[in-house]
Amino acid sequence: MNATPTDLPGDAPLPEITVPTGWTLAALGAGLAAGLFLPPPVLAPLLAVAAPIGELWLKGLQMTILPLVVSLLVIGVVRTIEAARGGATARRTLGLIVAFLVGGAVMAALATPLLLALFPIPGTAATALSAVPTPAGQALPGVGAFLSSLVPDNVFASAAGGAVLPVIVFFALFAAALGRLPAPTRRAVLPLFEGVAAAMMIVIGWVLALAPIGVLALSLGVAAKTGAAAFAVLAHYIAVVSAVGGVVMLAGYALAVLGARLPLGAYARALLPVEAVALSTQSSLASLPAMLAACRRLGVRESSADFVLPLAVALFRATGPAMNLAVAIYVARLTGVALTPAVLAAGVVAASLTTLGAPSISGTVSYISSIGPIALAMGVPVAPLALLVAVEMLPDLMRTLGNVCMDVLLAATVDRWNRRDAVLQASGARDPVQSDRVL
Repeated sequence: MNATPTDLPGDAPLPEITVPTGWTLAALGAGLAAGLFLPPPVLAPLLAVAAPIGELWLKGLQMTILPLVVSLLVIGVVRTIEAARGGATARRTLGLIVAFLVGGAVMAALATPLLLALFPIPGTAATALSAVPTPAGQALPGVGAFLSSLVPDNVFASAAGGAVLPVIVFFALFAAALGRLPAPTRRAVLPLFEGVAAAMMIVIGWVLALAPIGVLALSLGVAAKTGAAAFAVLAHYIAVVSAVGGVVMLAGYALAVLGARLPLGAYARALLPVEAVALSTQSSLASLPAMLAACRRLGVRESSADFVLPLAVALFRATGPAMNLAVAIYVARLTGVALTPAVLAAGVVAASLTTLGAPSISGTVSYISSIGPIALAMGVPVAPLALLVAVEMLPDLMRTLGNVCMDVLLAATVDRWNRRDAVLQASGARDPVQSDRVL
């Protein structure tokens, strides 16, 4: 999910975390195979040991979600406000970023249930991942009560009661207010949240270092209860979530023609080297030189590309809201949570807001910190995420591909709009269509 440190002034780098991704995936396979093929006399004592280990590891993941998300959200919103003070180009760039992020979340809320209706979770696999020890989800009421619940009467009581969405809304407002304070005051408060985020990152790093053990224990129990259905649901999950990310990437090609007025063939050819680097590195930051070269081939001015692309790498995870919400919706279907309009609206709000605070770190870490609060806001149990994280390296390829394609699109669109404004100003014309003809 893009290991991309931000370039905004004053950013404190988060601690480096090494997640044993390969070992975690191997542990998932080993646990599923053992639960499927071991005879009951051998399996029973193993399950007696594995069940409490898996539950303990799962609780370790859950305990970090709220403090990490709150601190990252505050930092992300404040940094976005600071970036917006960089002038008209910065405000235009950030406006497009917000529009793309919210649009992606809305698309996922509509498209994911449709995909699951057209391609249902196969056979008995519907119970496979829901066999993970799962507390009852927090059910959301109707639309009117949902709107009322956005504003907490006591944010601490909401946090203690597991009502994550009002907590997210409160701290988003708090961060917006903090961003309007004088710089000395803002700089005095922000280090507190940076310190909390850094400390929580260390804690979640410790927990994720034990991911092979936790995933092995959980997958052993799942396979023992569901058999081969667990393999089917994991493959189906990867396909559905990757398809939602693919919609975002394909939308970028359409927007390149309609918004940036680029020839489709030229845009596709310019992106090929960028996509090759993105697939090999799974990092937007590593793809930045290739993105700059692609912008030059597309005729994007260096002044636009040199400003927009670093800002996009820092703040813009185009596939984040869409794919994160798709994961939460998938888990909702697995665990029987009804996808009412209020539940989907909660997911859209949470996905859009938490993406601004998404940590610029490995996909495994940001998977938990980004999707956990969305699931909690929707009343969806987060326990199945503990197994799904083991296969995140596969959907993460689509995440990075979509992100780099949309970054280039963003730079080209901002550059065209800046050119149009320059033509309007130079000619004294007031009609944007007239300036488009000139361009």
